[in-house]
Amino acid sequence: MGFPAHTDGAALRSLMQKIDKGEQTGIRDQIVVDLYRKAHELCADTVTYKDRKKLMETYKLDRILTSRVWGFPIMLAMLGVVFWLTIAGANVPSSMLAGFFGRIEGYLTAAFQALHAPDWLHGILVLGLYRGTSWVVSVMLPPMAIFFPIFALLENFGYLPRVAFNMDRLFKKSGGHGKQALTMSMGFGCNAAAIMSTRIIESPRERMLAILTNNFVPCNGRWPTLILLASLFMAAGVASQFQMLATSAILMGIVLFGIVVTLSVSWALSRTALRGVPTHYTLELPPYRRPQVLKTILIASRDKSWMVLRRAVAVAAPAGIITWVLGNVIVGDASVLDHAAAFFDPFARLLGLDGFILMAFILGLPANEIVLPILLMGYLSSGAMVDVEGISGIKDIFLSHGWTWLTALNMMLFSLLHYPCGTTLINIYKETRSLKWTLVAALLPTGIAVGVTFLIAQFVRAMGWV
Repeated sequence: MGFPAHTDGAALRSLMQKIDKGEQTGIRDQIVVDLYRKAHELCADTVTYKDRKKLMETYKLDRILTSRVWGFPIMLAMLGVVFWLTIAGANVPSSMLAGFFGRIEGYLTAAFQALHAPDWLHGILVLGLYRGTSWVVSVMLPPMAIFFPIFALLENFGYLPRVAFNMDRLFKKSGGHGKQALTMSMGFGCNAAAIMSTRIIESPRERMLAILTNNFVPCNGRWPTLILLASLFMAAGVASQFQMLATSAILMGIVLFGIVVTLSVSWALSRTALRGVPTHYTLELPPYRRPQVLKTILIASRDKSWMVLRRAVAVAAPAGIITWVLGNVIVGDASVLDHAAAFFDPFARLLGLDGFILMAFILGLPANEIVLPILLMGYLSSGAMVDVEGISGIKDIFLSHGWTWLTALNMMLFSLLHYPCGTTLINIYKETRSLKWTLVAALLPTGIAVGVTFLIAQFVRAMGWV
């Protein structure tokens, strides 16, 4: 593609400036189209395909999977299946791990009693450190062991580049990059790992957009809270045989809301603090391949699940000790945890929450997995982290502390939108080498979480729905 011979220098310079500013993207796209058309013509004349049937099958699949009509519905349906498999498949092994760690805790307690160890030492090491760490392992490991291998199989099959192709239009309009769809998908397993995966984005500006918005998709640590509240409050009126489907549908709605927030924040940042022209994403879709199932599962489990779990445990272990101390140090007639919850309660009520919920999120900064047991510990004033699976009538506990469907909804939204966990923040600092952007990554989502829950709480109360 060339310019007309009569184009003068001034007009040519003006046209090139518009292209650089992104005002003439159609010309750049047309150049790429012409290059690929010419390359296709040359290949048709010179290249001989041994398995042309496989090539035609790839073209046929792409007409469906990257279609403007069917691409997004198929993508959402596949995401829903992955969620359902993760939720349904993780329940049994998670309960088995919790039971296994519970038996070990019994042996540890017996050992401390046999050694006549002081109660405070048993509380810190067993009820705080050990129980908090075992919670993280039992909650995180089964979903990661399912999600990461499925994600890797889709990548090995060749579908993930099609996801990036489909999402490229949306991210381009929001000022981001099509590869951000891949990093966002990784965030469903673990936001900390997703931050490292943003290295695939070459543009520093667009990579920063991906880093700052990755938190708006729920990770493994937030799934237990979302699943529990969705099933206890949102899907409570659904027949028992359809409750898992209803819970999955509610979670899909939460995920879609997170994607909308991701695109909206990307759009706002790309026109303010991270202003710039989106780079073009010229993606040559690879052929579909038969996944190497066993090898892919082993590699994904070793390289992703184990690495993320190791970091989460290292960050979450101290939180168990801190939680136990705050729940057992008595000042006046209440623990430090009770006093802190009372301090935050007036502000939390404006958000449709309460002081104990905010305290659970604050103490759960090291790892989102411990937010729920910390909350129950505060409600029950047990002085130790609580095993949710071992408590009957969790909904009754919440209702006795004034919970409504609004409380459950806003806690789900706050869990979705609030600041990243400690492991993710550490990774953000390592990747950006900037304290400023790390603070932005923490404060920006927290501000959005506060704003969204405040508006919903005020609207619902003004309408008299609670």
